[in-house]
Amino acid sequence: MKVSYNWLRDYLTTDLAAPEMSEILTDIGLEVDRLERVEAIPGGLAGVVVGEVLTCVPHPDSDHLNITTVNVGGAEPLQIVCGAANVAAGQKVLVATIGAELHPTGAEESFKIKKSKIRGTESHGMICAEDELGIGNSHDGIMVLEAAAKPGTPAAEHLQIKEDWAIEIGLTPNRIDAGSHWGVARDLAAWLNVNGRKVELKLPSVEDFAVDNRSKKIPIEVTAAEGAPRYAGVTITGLRQGPSPEWMQSRLRAIGLNPHNVLVDITNFVLHELGQPLHAFDASKIAGGRIKVQTCPEGTPFKTLDGVERKLSAEDLAICDGEGKPMCIAGVMGGAESGVGDTTTEIFLESALFNPVWVRKTARRHGINSDASFLFERGVDPDITLYALRRAALLYKEFAGGVISDEITDIYPEPVAPFRFEFSLARANALIGKELPRETVLGILAALDVAVESSQDDVLQVAVPPYRVDVRREVDLIEDVLRIYGYNNVELPARMRSSLSYAPRPDKDRLQNVAADFLSSNGFTEIMSNSLTRAAYYDGLTSYPAANLVKILNPLSVDLGAMRQTLLFNALEAVARNVSHRNADLKLYEFGNCYRYDAAKKAECDAAAAENRADVAENRDEANLLAPYKETHRLGIAVTGLTTQPSWNAKAEKSSFHTLSGVAEKLMHRFGFELTTMQAEPLASDLFAEGIVYRLNGKELLQMGAVAPAILARLDVKAPVYFMEMDFSLLVKAAAKKRTRATELSRFPSVRRDLALLVDKDVTSRRLRDVAFATEKKLLRNVTLFDVYEGDKLPAGKKSYALSFTLEDKTGTLTDREIDRVMGNLITQYEKQVGATIRA
Repeated sequence: MKVSYNWLRDYLTTDLAAPEMSEILTDIGLEVDRLERVEAIPGGLAGVVVGEVLTCVPHPDSDHLNITTVNVGGAEPLQIVCGAANVAAGQKVLVATIGAELHPTGAEESFKIKKSKIRGTESHGMICAEDELGIGNSHDGIMVLEAAAKPGTPAAEHLQIKEDWAIEIGLTPNRIDAGSHWGVARDLAAWLNVNGRKVELKLPSVEDFAVDNRSKKIPIEVTAAEGAPRYAGVTITGLRQGPSPEWMQSRLRAIGLNPHNVLVDITNFVLHELGQPLHAFDASKIAGGRIKVQTCPEGTPFKTLDGVERKLSAEDLAICDGEGKPMCIAGVMGGAESGVGDTTTEIFLESALFNPVWVRKTARRHGINSDASFLFERGVDPDITLYALRRAALLYKEFAGGVISDEITDIYPEPVAPFRFEFSLARANALIGKELPRETVLGILAALDVAVESSQDDVLQVAVPPYRVDVRREVDLIEDVLRIYGYNNVELPARMRSSLSYAPRPDKDRLQNVAADFLSSNGFTEIMSNSLTRAAYYDGLTSYPAANLVKILNPLSVDLGAMRQTLLFNALEAVARNVSHRNADLKLYEFGNCYRYDAAKKAECDAAAAENRADVAENRDEANLLAPYKETHRLGIAVTGLTTQPSWNAKAEKSSFHTLSGVAEKLMHRFGFELTTMQAEPLASDLFAEGIVYRLNGKELLQMGAVAPAILARLDVKAPVYFMEMDFSLLVKAAAKKRTRATELSRFPSVRRDLALLVDKDVTSRRLRDVAFATEKKLLRNVTLFDVYEGDKLPAGKKSYALSFTLEDKTGTLTDREIDRVMGNLITQYEKQVGATIRA
């Protein structure tokens, strides 16, 4: 979620700088993921100043150029050649000085002002028109400022162009109270006031709201009260189309929204200001002149704003016209035919409180994820409904010429009550781990709008406002008190009490830490991602079929609709996010659980249960075998971009499959396993373009390879990515049987010999290694592949391997005769078993 720094300050009297504000927001639980400068004008008019034209004479070699001298507040005036017809001595103008970078209106590229010669005359700057500065579309001539403008004043200061900051907050699902600028400002004010930095928090006044006439009454009928606990609306007529005011457009642009027109922008503005979705219906299109909030018959066709025709469920709440025809899916998306258009002059403006469960089920049913559904699903403030309606109505009146043409109709039969419960100061201190003074706690509660209705000793009876849908229990409020007090303000105690615990053997956590330490020390970064993922990632896959997904019955969103089957997509999401932030050279790893549902095993379990098979209950291993749900703990490793950055003494080196295989080999060696001795076979998976799968004791331990381009395209990743996924649970079990032993280093030197072999293309280096160790078991210590060549200089169907063999005898120094015997045996077996030819 993005909020604008300047927009926040509309409600909060503070001089906090944006970076400091971001730090405070993170401390109070609204973690800031990114802080980005927003320029109202590209380049911010850096290097552009107010100038005064002192002299202006015609250029001797041109019939349309003038030579001017301009005072820009420096020691000497600047000589500038200007081609504008309206330039004259005595004018105050805007001058781009040498080095300034301009972003003209409509131009794709900027340009920099340089010292130049025009028709033989030096020019030390540029007197600018509106479009050349990017602040307008006019090119009729240079901008002429008022006479009071002071030479040397920066243009941004003179034009009062304010810099803004976009604050991107990683909003957690429970904190929807902070899902708007007002919500964030309210939380920020609570912290500032508690910490002695008194600020005033206020919303714009709506006291001027008044009915202008009663010429357009649209009655409301709510027949599905459970789905719409509160529904309010007002009619506004006499509207005129046009752009919204510049300040509103700049606010919307700062959070990444494109302004449309004043009728649409106002509802978007109020939504992001207050967190209350509004919907404007074209009043002239409401058949029957009345609104019905109801469900529709199963299968009722309805075309939404996105142009898709959907079949409504009998459980979907709809806003219908007087004839019962749906105009909007309540809280989710409006209709294509009833919304505001280019000819709209009168609207019915809706502000409501919809049942979060109804909205969530409807949004999931139709696969829609809108700004409105995001808020309604999590719970909006029931007490801000009418304020939002009045606020929007006044904006329509001021900026679109609207006339409020009837009283507000508000149907709210059962007002939502505050959340009331007991709050014990003693229990709060015990959970927080520090004794907080009573006055401090009471001050925090007041700052959080929590009313203390009564108290007895240290037990308070509190009432939490309805907009805090996540604070319904004492422990929730204790967490909120600590959040505002500050986690960093709770000191570690001088003495810590703990009990001894015996870790299982093998200790999975210890082995995971060993692996994590190894990877981190080798330049990898650990990531942590959600086990919930998009089910759509698995559409069409055969290696991880969508049918094997463990699906969530009531997902928070489409993006969190199923449990992951593989860590790959989480890694690719991290890659895509980092690349979009210009961090393209990545080495990532993650430990996480993966989940799988097997319908065949489910049927087998059902059959066993039907037969009342006691052996299933008695035999735990068989019961696990039959279980339809499987959870495995895995390790995923991804590399992409450069592994070596270019420098004066090193060339850039790109990530490759060998980067990944090298890490995998060293990691396995760290646990006492040799990857090269494991059973290996080509990887056949639609997730990978090519790769290898390794088996340990007949079970798949890991697979690694280059991610298939089709999979990368699903997440808009353009660079090659190499990925490895390991069944870490299997490694832990195998490690339990592994014993690490120390051996004495040999006192005798090892010997290296190289061979270049010409073999068929289908012969793998793994095959050559196996032949070598089968041939010489006593003296051969290692086989290393150091070169592979395939090219037109070799016979068709052939390739060349260059291998290095390390020989060592722990009982004595090897003689030439022994070395020649070993190498001769190797050459004989390579010729015999793989048809190799020794290259000179």
